[in-house]
Amino acid sequence: MKRMFSHGGKVWILCALLFCGLARVLFAASPAEALPLAPSFSARSLDGKVLASTQLAGKAYIVNFFASWCPPCCAEVPDMVSLQKKYEHKGFTFIGVAVNEKVPAIRDFIAKNHISYPVIMADDKIVSAFSKYVSGGLTGIPTSFVVNSSGHITLIITGSRSKEDFEKIIVDTLRKPGTPQ
Repeated sequence: MKRMFSHGGKVWILCALLFCGLARVLFAASPAEALPLAPSFSARSLDGKVLASTQLAGKAYIVNFFASWCPPCCAEVPDMVSLQKKYEHKGFTFIGVAVNEKVPAIRDFIAKNHISYPVIMADDKIVSAFSKYVSGGLTGIPTSFVVNSSGHITLIITGSRSKEDFEKIIVDTLRKPGTPQ
């Protein structure tokens, strides 16, 4: 009898441990829920259209804070233009946010660089909305926020990136919308 109880006790303990492990998996927050939601925003792009985060629901996008006078920003713009053309039909877009700029200078910059993605002018509201996701606030450019199709920020990039880096990020974001990178 003692031996049978001992074996039964082991089975019970094993079942309890398996149940606890299964319960932890079933009731834990999914990775997508652990990621911060991208902030809501609305602004008029330089092409005159209203751009709101609500219009981006279900799309993957990268919000890129930049300036025309910033050499690293200027270096990555041609790659972003190329990648925009390649991936826009798959539900992806870049959104440029011009920081410390005058509208005429940015209009010239957009034309000169053939930028086809929306560009908006930074204001205190949008800078403040995104700053809370960066330790110390948004203090340098370029800074980019990768947002998946579920509306969660999956990656924050400070500094410029190569075309290959951006493309890998875009492909990963389009492939796995609910997971962090």
